[in-house]
Amino acid sequence: MPPPRYAELATTTNFSFLRGAAHPEEMAATALALGHCGIGVADRNSLAGVVRAFSYLRAHREKTQDFRLAVGARLVFRDGTPDVLCYPKDRAAYGRLCRLLTQGNMRAQKGDCALDLDDLLAFGEGQHLIVMEDDAGAAPPPALLDAFKDRMWLAATALYGPRPRARLYGRIEMAQRLGLPLIAVNDAHMHVAARRPLADALTCIREKTTLIEAGFLIAANAERHLKSAQEMARLFVDAPQAVDESARFIDALDFRLTDLSYEYPSELREGYASEQEALAAFAHAGAKQRYPDGVPQHVATQLEHELRLVAQLQYAAYFLTVHDIVRHAREKGILAQGRGSAANSVICFCLGITEVDPTKHDLLFERFISAERNEPPDIDVDFEHERREEVIQYIYARFGRERAGLAAAVTSYRGKSAIREIGKVFGLSDDLLGRLSSAAFGRGGDEARMTEIARLGLDASEPRFAKALALTQEIEGFPRHLTQHSGGFVITRGRLDELTPLAPAAMEGRTTIEWDKDDLDALGLLKIDVLALGMLTCLRKGLDLIRRHYGRALRLSSIPADDARVYDMISRADTVGVFQIESRAQMSM
Repeated sequence: MPPPRYAELATTTNFSFLRGAAHPEEMAATALALGHCGIGVADRNSLAGVVRAFSYLRAHREKTQDFRLAVGARLVFRDGTPDVLCYPKDRAAYGRLCRLLTQGNMRAQKGDCALDLDDLLAFGEGQHLIVMEDDAGAAPPPALLDAFKDRMWLAATALYGPRPRARLYGRIEMAQRLGLPLIAVNDAHMHVAARRPLADALTCIREKTTLIEAGFLIAANAERHLKSAQEMARLFVDAPQAVDESARFIDALDFRLTDLSYEYPSELREGYASEQEALAAFAHAGAKQRYPDGVPQHVATQLEHELRLVAQLQYAAYFLTVHDIVRHAREKGILAQGRGSAANSVICFCLGITEVDPTKHDLLFERFISAERNEPPDIDVDFEHERREEVIQYIYARFGRERAGLAAAVTSYRGKSAIREIGKVFGLSDDLLGRLSSAAFGRGGDEARMTEIARLGLDASEPRFAKALALTQEIEGFPRHLTQHSGGFVITRGRLDELTPLAPAAMEGRTTIEWDKDDLDALGLLKIDVLALGMLTCLRKGLDLIRRHYGRALRLSSIPADDARVYDMISRADTVGVFQIESRAQMSM
């Protein structure tokens, strides 16, 4: 008899913040090691963690040729509807799932998602649903049954809770009565049972309580972990078809993350036949302004080389977008300056994105863009920190909020935050946690920490304290919540909210996506960094003072670069208020 095929479809990773006790990568790796035919990542009202699982499996593709990753979300409703695992069948259905989650995010506070059954009904086309068990044993609502009768499964678990066999038999009977296929899930919140203590600690952090007082808030056992197909078959011996159904379910899904084809917005300018032609025209016009006495031959040669490479890699629209944003800033009198490897580009210099002439400093363009690396360009532009919001709102206004959003940044537990949160779970005093976080967890590795702990007169071998230290180490690196990137914008030709869910940022007037810069890189999505720099505000005010008192209209590019008095001041360490060389260590150097 062939071994059973099984795919765990009810997985909660640590991107269901303070609920899952495993990284998405750990879930994918463990499912693979257990011999599953696939895994479904379905975080709570979110798609934030799925790219991490995708990246892991792609990095180990030699082992994962027959292994499927299903992309979905666990929809949790505010109107009493049982939780639903929602898996899109195809690319169009995935776009509708993103819009469904966006709608729930936008009507709630940052970090929450307010969904109703009507939302699922509105965006339900192409979705395959697994209705989870609830404590009351309620059947799916009639409206859900009517709309999804041929695309709905009933989940069953065998988790050794109160009267487990009776609970399973109840789900079998309900599936038969409603005419729905039964599907086995383990509702996994961790990849291995050993993570149970951390799962309990996360529950306490979420509920703002201690382990002593948590009571029935924490799990009754450690069964909510990934199990082998053979173990699932043993647990579901009375319903063997439910285990096989998981493999049939995942095989029927046609959507993969590789189906997400990113299209950068068209930047075709009036009067030009193509984006590349427009870029070349703006670059050549800018070159004439930069070199009014004639463009040097070596600059012209380098410019043509860069334009050919941009054409080959089809990045013209990206450069035109950055050019438009910088041009808008300059029209509004806002200083802007490209940073990083963008300064290696003659195109960026001619477009006014950077004030650094790379040919004067023999900078290598291929450090910025290279056909061999096949990586998208990453242009970071600093704007005056007091006026950057004007630039951000211009981007939203120009592209629309359904096509532009700030990238996310994942705030993860580090030493100080980890010991504070875990310490509270174990009932350690605020005074002790303050001393620990500043002395032992403020710097250094494990050895330095243990030295500081001993210096504080604490016994690291005392059982409760030892367990707290172990869990502190385990939780480090876990995501705590999503926040917004410092200025990385993702802009799309079509609807961005059909590529990834959008959510309101803490700052009014901003919206973010759920993926950070590493996720964007993994999926090949371009971002534009619109950053803030306080020194540019200082320079703007300084230039205004020079114009007012001396009648000289200087720009960043025309500030004298060879004034000996500046270097005399640096030699005297007279650099208070001078960007990047104002600290005492830099003055000494």
